[in-house]
Amino acid sequence: MELVLIALLGGTLALDATSVGQFMLSRPLVAGAITGWVVGDPVLGLTIGTLLELYLLVSFPSGGARFPEGTTATVVAVATASVSTGPGALPIAVAIGLLWGQLGGFSITTLRKANGFIVPEPTDAQVGAARVATAHLGAMGLDFLRGALISGLGVAVGRVAIGRVASAWPLARADSFALVLVGAAVSVGILLHDLGGLRKRRTLFAAGLALGIVGARFL
Repeated sequence: MELVLIALLGGTLALDATSVGQFMLSRPLVAGAITGWVVGDPVLGLTIGTLLELYLLVSFPSGGARFPEGTTATVVAVATASVSTGPGALPIAVAIGLLWGQLGGFSITTLRKANGFIVPEPTDAQVGAARVATAHLGAMGLDFLRGALISGLGVAVGRVAIGRVASAWPLARADSFALVLVGAAVSVGILLHDLGGLRKRRTLFAAGLALGIVGARFL
């Protein structure tokens, strides 16, 4: 039953990315907190959501470019990590989430192509408002099903995978978290470069460094 609930959550959050609302609920930070609440560990959800937000900041969903789906990645990562208490649960779940986010991105591209067959031709004089509304609702329904299937399947695969490899994880909890933070820092560095580099964004770099030091002390 929990897997079904997570799948429905993944489908609902997937709608927010493009089809409905775009209220930013599909961003990893928010999606992680919501998924954590669903699985009974909001702190874990917020932690993974924050990490994946940093990892995926470098992915700009512009035009028709293919990019990782942060919603799917976050839902899968949080729900996967929630079933293990070992030190390797966090990094393994984040890695699985990022990989599954790539699959989610591929499914979005496939959905866009499918929508081309649903939308009526603009040159068809017989197309009325009802036909357009039906096509729109059909595309939304497909997006929901896509998100639900990708999320549910990802959690099922992720939980099996983490159950088999988490016990063999060689690093301690603190070292594991540091490893994930290093990866996130690389993504933030790429973002800083895209925004103009250190010369143009010295204040942003200094603020990020200070926050990172303070955050590391709290953790």
